Amino acid sequence: MSEAYERERQNDSRLDELASKVSALRGVTIDIYDNARDQHVIDSTSETFSTFTTTLKGSATRLGRMAQSGNKVAILKLSGMIVGAVLVLYWIWHLVF
Repeated sequence: MSEAYERERQNDSRLDELASKVSALRGVTIDIYDNARDQHVIDSTSETFSTFTTTLKGSATRLGRMAQSGNKVAILKLSGMIVGAVLVLYWIWHLVF
């Protein structure tokens, strides 16, 4: 009877050890998933900024051609866009920081 009790106690102990190992493995798996998801967000953000940079360069080129034409209305539009962009960036800067 004592031997059966001892084996049952050992089984319970090993079962507890196994449960703690499974719990630790689950935590590692969740951490890996979170890291992979964060990496995907970083990659998509990088792609978005790359597209934004290309679009901004194209817009700047068109605005430069418009200003070179010497049209006063075009120069006023360009000035307004620059001031608006600076104000938006200033607002975003204070919103983030």
